[in-house]
Amino acid sequence: MKIFTLPYQYKLTGLCCAGFLSVVSAYAQQPADTTIVPASKEELQTVEVMGTRTRKYFSDYSFSATKIATLNKNIPQAISTVSKELIADRQAFTLTDAVKTVTGVSQSSFYNQFAIRGISQNEEGTIINGMRTRQYFFTQPLTNHLERVEVIKGPASAMFSSVDPGGSINLVTKKPLKESRREVSISAGSFSTIRGALDFTGPLNKEKTLLYRLNVGYEDSKSFRDMQYRKALLVAPSFSYVPAAGTSLNVEMVMTNNNTRLDRGQAIFGAIAGKTDLNSTGINFNMGSSNDHFNTRDLMLMANFAHSFSEKVGFNVAYMKQTWDEDLQEHRTTNAFAVDENGAAIPTLAGMRAVIRQQRWNTDNLSIYFTVKQNTGPLEHKLVLGYDRINTRKFRGGGENSAAGYRLKDGTIASRYDPAKKDLYLLRTVNGVTMPVPNVPHFDLARPGYFVANLNEYIFAKNEIPPAYYLVNGVWLQDQVRYGKLLLTLGLRQEWYEDFNQYKQVNQTKISHQQLIPRVGLTWEATSHINVYGTYLRGYQPQGNTATLVVVPPPAGANFKPLESDLKEIGVKSGWLNDKLQINMAAFEINQKNLLMNANDPVDVNKLIERGAQRSRGIEVEASGYVMDNWQFNAGYSYIDAVITDDNDPKLKGTRVQNTPQHAAALWTRYNMRGVKILQGIGIGAGVQYSGSKLPWYTRDFIIPGYTVADVALYYTPPQSKVQLAVNVNNIFDQTYWVGAQNYLRLFPGTPRNVMFNVTYKF
Repeated sequence: MKIFTLPYQYKLTGLCCAGFLSVVSAYAQQPADTTIVPASKEELQTVEVMGTRTRKYFSDYSFSATKIATLNKNIPQAISTVSKELIADRQAFTLTDAVKTVTGVSQSSFYNQFAIRGISQNEEGTIINGMRTRQYFFTQPLTNHLERVEVIKGPASAMFSSVDPGGSINLVTKKPLKESRREVSISAGSFSTIRGALDFTGPLNKEKTLLYRLNVGYEDSKSFRDMQYRKALLVAPSFSYVPAAGTSLNVEMVMTNNNTRLDRGQAIFGAIAGKTDLNSTGINFNMGSSNDHFNTRDLMLMANFAHSFSEKVGFNVAYMKQTWDEDLQEHRTTNAFAVDENGAAIPTLAGMRAVIRQQRWNTDNLSIYFTVKQNTGPLEHKLVLGYDRINTRKFRGGGENSAAGYRLKDGTIASRYDPAKKDLYLLRTVNGVTMPVPNVPHFDLARPGYFVANLNEYIFAKNEIPPAYYLVNGVWLQDQVRYGKLLLTLGLRQEWYEDFNQYKQVNQTKISHQQLIPRVGLTWEATSHINVYGTYLRGYQPQGNTATLVVVPPPAGANFKPLESDLKEIGVKSGWLNDKLQINMAAFEINQKNLLMNANDPVDVNKLIERGAQRSRGIEVEASGYVMDNWQFNAGYSYIDAVITDDNDPKLKGTRVQNTPQHAAALWTRYNMRGVKILQGIGIGAGVQYSGSKLPWYTRDFIIPGYTVADVALYYTPPQSKVQLAVNVNNIFDQTYWVGAQNYLRLFPGTPRNVMFNVTYKF
């Protein structure tokens, strides 16, 4: 019998658990009479400072779901993962493309906006490495610097504070490796797209205690949508220092510049005789001006430090600073059609408004926690005691100039047209129809034209964006208690929230909330392959001056109730074929109340209304891994029954929630040829995505039809070569479909057939 001893570096040294798993995978290929003897008890690092070397479509662990490294099968909550390998194989350069195969996640618009488990995301920003950020709502984050994307299902307020009830998308950045690796990738394809990326990593000293990683990404592209373009640059250096066992430090920066136009979607003619023709305009159709732009700059600095005082006690601290700048100029619809002199809608003319906006945000996020491992009799405890401090500040100096409404004879502007007082308005006759003169010209849907707008022709209302600030202080305790094959996860968070409007001004106002947030989960190791779990989570999301992108804060004296939610979930997590294949199933119910919704008011586009309550029930099934060593896949199916349970409009009670398909499914698979010499180095990829019908976000007057889209890919690596050639063809059958809609003037069509070529060189 052969005996192997695992290398010393896979003890508690701060190394990633994936490194250990890769060694186990290698030894698993040894003969059946081989015994593996660990040099000492293996532990997962508490702070992720080292990169992974595995090449598979899923991840075995998560740091963010419990604040310490925990195998996914032991977490009593559904977590879906998209690895960097799946991202690369699909050439998914943006987040939307990356999460196509994730169960329960539905794209809502062209923005960084999704519905998760039947619940539309708010505008709280993206979570990166378990830390809450600000913005990214209107633009899609690049993905070339990501190790994986985690979708943590259900409200996770006990860990992340204010997050969406349906789930949280956590972006995990690539960390340095101890071995030298260099990779350069160049892509080109449809819509004048050119992309480039590099990923360099390795040690900086002989002892390999100081490591680096550098990721750079660039995109210059047009779009199938008229007027749209994107120029994006991402630079992400990181450094890890592991001077001794149990001590590690990681420092990284992510800088992103995005220059684009804000795409508000496709406009159609609207409902005529009770029918809506989504093809009344082309999916390329866009409204706007040639000199519109949306430029953002995002800079994040993150640091993680971990130190083990002993085998039982550890200390961890994570800090993030983020600055975000916006420079916007746009022409967009008022969400209403033009009207004639009698107030009747003209369905071929869209009302328009012009907006110029500049603002700057800053976020500081600090998390400090201790870990303690202790046994009490037959019980094994993993205690985590922590403190979080999160603040976001909207600086003074931001402003928004907006032009909309109708012109009056006295030279002023009326926010809306009143046909009873039409003698006060300037009127004009176009094609035999008399109508009021708009401040910003209507957009002719039947005969579209694009011009360089002369903003001097408009009458702007000038508004200072009120400086704002919110502060979250939270203390929390978590205990993972193991008794035999049972693992009980208990968590409790006490949070204090303060939100200031007109921050540090004489007219400053303040909103305050505090909340006790529990979590309970139980996992049972039914067999060596199957874990069964049940969980209950509470969610909490304050709704104040800085909780959304709205420029106008709540009315004076208003104090919107926090959005409250809860999750009840049962599920099964299993691993097969030596854990090369994962199959997970979950059944859930999420309830939320105190919803705020846009009132869809054409005059006050920022007006909010309280909706009431919603309930979402469903099941999810997902599988990911290797069928054979040269064939792996990622697949999933979800059924979601989301309904309105309470509303100011009694007719809506019991009706379907917007933006959510009842049925959705997706598959991606890659098969590498072997056994036939002439086919060596060739790989084939194929995928399909199905989404059922949806209701638009702001109106219930028409249905967004369901769709099925198929993708294929071909890969080739010449023998004895470090180069891979790839070609991806997406939407191969050129289906016309829509991923979401808000109303008649904002539909979001899917991308038609497109081709992307890629060359990747590793050295």
